[in-house]
Amino acid sequence: MRIGIVTLFPELFTSFLATSMVGRAVASGALAVDLVNLREFGLGKHRSVDDSPYGGGSGMVMRVDCVVLALEAFDARAGLSRDAVNEAPGETRRETNELSRAAPPQRAHRILLTPQGRPFDQAKATELAERPNVALVCGRYEGFDERVASFIDEEISLGDFVMTGGEVAAMAIIDTCSRLLPGVLGNPGSAMLESHSPSMEGMLEFPQFTRPVEFRGLRVPEVLQGGNHAAIAAWRKAEAERRTAERRPDLWRRILARRGEGGGS
Repeated sequence: MRIGIVTLFPELFTSFLATSMVGRAVASGALAVDLVNLREFGLGKHRSVDDSPYGGGSGMVMRVDCVVLALEAFDARAGLSRDAVNEAPGETRRETNELSRAAPPQRAHRILLTPQGRPFDQAKATELAERPNVALVCGRYEGFDERVASFIDEEISLGDFVMTGGEVAAMAIIDTCSRLLPGVLGNPGSAMLESHSPSMEGMLEFPQFTRPVEFRGLRVPEVLQGGNHAAIAAWRKAEAERRTAERRPDLWRRILARRGEGGGS
């Protein structure tokens, strides 16, 4: 998997890309990351990438021309066909505004990181991890010129809050996707039983325990010590359901709806 990061602050990613699971993915060759410095595509002596908004207002808006040139540069540096870049506005989205799951051939799947995007989740991470080329565009200032959306494939948000820029969101997406790549996790099966995974029906993970058996009056549940694998599996399923219903009733209602059991908790 190759990921391009369009950012004004590439230095923020140096330690991140060399550490822990992401560092392992990069070292193994499962993940390649190309940091595209947006400033290199800026205008004038100061390499400006933003300008004041039409119609007035506070703050500065990131220019569409600078962002698109940076995206096209990533495609070229990744060895993708030049025939697939320099496209006309609107070619990357369907008329209905429904986001396409497949980018045009030989061009990276482009993602705009914005609080106005759809919330990122494990299902989206699984989808992205199967793509060979993904470009993440990190915003700053008051956001993007609206025309940038005509050159990308989808908009993604970490949640209903606003950060200074999209770099932290990009790191979250890279971290989540990298651990799904083949050979990155020491035990591939461990990802199958984590919170939000398909094998868990999207539920939260069950409680985990290790030694000591007792600490200050808190004991490991007896069922986990008995070696009865069927009983352990049943306990874990029940605990995952209980925890999800208590902590994320919104998730639990969706799970019950998929099961056909109604929307109660």
